[in-house]
Amino acid sequence: MAIMYPCGRDGIMAVLPHRDPFLWLTRVVECVPGEHIVAELDVDPTLPLFNGHFPEHPVLPGVIIMEALAQAASFCVLEARGAEGAIGFLTGVDKAKFRHQVQPGDTLRLEADIVKSSSRMVVAEVVATVDGKVAASATQKYVLA
Repeated sequence: MAIMYPCGRDGIMAVLPHRDPFLWLTRVVECVPGEHIVAELDVDPTLPLFNGHFPEHPVLPGVIIMEALAQAASFCVLEARGAEGAIGFLTGVDKAKFRHQVQPGDTLRLEADIVKSSSRMVVAEVVATVDGKVAASATQKYVLA
C-alpha cells in the first residue's frame, strides 16, 4: 500500500497492528521509511486514564509516551520493509528522561531516528515534544515478529 504523508488513522492502521484503546498515534506528519519519522498524538482530554492519573492534576503517563514513540518508530520500520501488520515488540528503553509533563489537550510530537535495523533488531533514538519543549527522550530497542 502506498501511503502519502501526512496520513491519518487509516494509513496508520494499514501498517500497525495496534487498535483502540491502545493506538497512540493520531497522524504521521512525515516519514522517510526506515530512517526517520515525525508523528503526532492529540492527547484526548476524555481518556479514562486521566480519572486516576491524577484527578486533580491530569498527566499523560510516561509509559504511554514511550509506547507512542515505539509505535511511531515501528511504523517507520514496517513501512520500509513492506511488513504491514507485523509486530514490533519493545525490548529495551535506555537513557529515558522525562522533562516536561504532557497534559490533556496537548499535541505530542513524536520523532524517531532509526540508528540500527537488522533482520530482527531495531534501535531508535526517540524524542517527544510539546510546543517545542522536550517531554521525553530515550534510546529504544525492538524485535520484529
